[in-house]
Amino acid sequence: MGTDISVVDTKIVNSLAETRPVPPFDMADLMVAYLEQLEIKYVFGIPGGAIEPLYNAIARSSRRGGVQHILARHEAGAAFMADGYARETGKIGVCCATSGPGATNLITGVACAYENNIPMLVITGQPALPSFGKHPLQESACTGINILGMFRHCTRYNSLVSHPEQMEPKLIAALQRATRTPRGPAHLTVPVDVFRKPHAHNKPSYDLPTLLAPSSLVDDDAVEILWEMLGRSRNVVLLIGGWCNEAIGSILQFAILNGATLVTTPDGKGLVSPQHPLFRGVFGFGGHASAEAALRDESVDLILAVGASMGEWNTGGWSDSLLNERLVHIDESEDHLARTPMARFHMRGSIRAIFNRLIERSGGQHNESQIAIERRRSVLAKNSTSREPNAILAAPEQYQSDATPIKPQRLMLELGKLFPLSTRFLADTGNSVAWAIHYLQPGDRRASERRVGGGKRKREPGRRQSNGGWLRVTMNFAPMGWAIGGAIGTAVGNPDVTVVCITGDGSMLMNGQEISVAVAEKLNVIFVVLNDQALGMVKHGQRLAGAEDIGYQLPATDFAALARALGATGHTVRSPEDLYNLDIAAICAHKGPTLLDVLIDPDEIPPMNSRMRVLANSL
Repeated sequence: MGTDISVVDTKIVNSLAETRPVPPFDMADLMVAYLEQLEIKYVFGIPGGAIEPLYNAIARSSRRGGVQHILARHEAGAAFMADGYARETGKIGVCCATSGPGATNLITGVACAYENNIPMLVITGQPALPSFGKHPLQESACTGINILGMFRHCTRYNSLVSHPEQMEPKLIAALQRATRTPRGPAHLTVPVDVFRKPHAHNKPSYDLPTLLAPSSLVDDDAVEILWEMLGRSRNVVLLIGGWCNEAIGSILQFAILNGATLVTTPDGKGLVSPQHPLFRGVFGFGGHASAEAALRDESVDLILAVGASMGEWNTGGWSDSLLNERLVHIDESEDHLARTPMARFHMRGSIRAIFNRLIERSGGQHNESQIAIERRRSVLAKNSTSREPNAILAAPEQYQSDATPIKPQRLMLELGKLFPLSTRFLADTGNSVAWAIHYLQPGDRRASERRVGGGKRKREPGRRQSNGGWLRVTMNFAPMGWAIGGAIGTAVGNPDVTVVCITGDGSMLMNGQEISVAVAEKLNVIFVVLNDQALGMVKHGQRLAGAEDIGYQLPATDFAALARALGATGHTVRSPEDLYNLDIAAICAHKGPTLLDVLIDPDEIPPMNSRMRVLANSL
């Protein structure tokens, strides 16, 4: 009678594992060692034969407490997760895929990161070099489905590593391009045999943190010109864009010292408390009439647009209320500055360094000019009459409505009240982002900045932990489902906070399988699905434009049941009362995801007027 293999002595198995020869330090190990240098803890992807050596290296790193792998359910989801991780941690997001369809599936997420200036390292595999041109499985070199050609237009750096000696210099160049302005994805595609080649020195040659240290570039002459402009101005408006992350504390301090009105772009909303006394709302897509009025005010003599990419959504469809001769554009990115030829003055450099210099020139809170004092008093007095919680909203009556099905406006009110102040909200493309930009107003997290009264340049006290603010949205490319993967990457990057993904039923049907990742990783992500049985923005856009009703209908779907089938917790919400009955404290403490299937009023029209104006003019 044979021996049952299931009862083989485990000691023998363990002994064999211990005596297994240690593999040589190969090119894949070198790549992972550089990720360890940068303290990047997670790589998001899906394995395959052509990229197996990289996975072997990640496994070895993980066993020694280094880089770990998060298994996505689709490669686009892996790129969205890397995007969310980068926004939350300020580090480079890393995603990987095998050759062929694995690589092509990444492209949507990589293109989104490119358009939103998200630093990302994208790694794809290739069949062995000698097999190029012989139709190997999933070939994606120049002799197959040319993945380099496809990534060429959505990356800052894009190269095939065709020899082991190229690995180190090309990896360094890719990481430099990913993190230098304009930031974005860098792509390396590596044949499997190159990955496996041994590295002669068994360790990296470069100290990457030093090489990639951010520049504190600032033009003193430009600061002097801007200071003189400010000195002659009695009414200043600050337009805060999404790329003010690291500098936002200094910007808010400058605004307080100088009495400047605060307006944000849609992607900058998460950097400012909605309760800030100088805040007048969001300008652009989903924005507020109060913000546009602040910019159109004839008494305004200077508009400082800071860290704003100046695309359609954050200029109100290129509105002349912003794009005029009163504009001063301050940014690190030459690409952004090139989009405002009408501006009175362009200033390129480190945003934080520029505003630190301006604060120093102000002398902190001391020795203020009479103009600055009068300006602050005037702005604070004006804003005090319009800072009722609902004053800037388009439909405040719906914000308080008890109707069933629940009004999306009321849902945004409750989401802002229910979750902890440290919550990260991500709003997906479609109706979700329009409702969130306009109506989501969580409690006051930080009305000003720790260094008010100081003015000295210090790196740490003026910085916030998060690089993305309390609300994250995606501009320009705007793929559906981005927030689903992005929320998972955010939670991986910071497991100590609650993450809320506001998404639509269309996006959930497109990318909802990634909830399974949050289940597997025990991540506290709350997925709020705006369920109106439609591609809502398409439906309302067609009706507002007088177009044909076509292609937006979705079948009734029980997303709470779908969540439970994937291993998550699911609840159905039809009314404000259903929200009150939820145990939010338990949901936020749960080691795993929760989905709220919210049946919203399908007839409520989202605030999307700026988008409709652009479409109407596209004749």
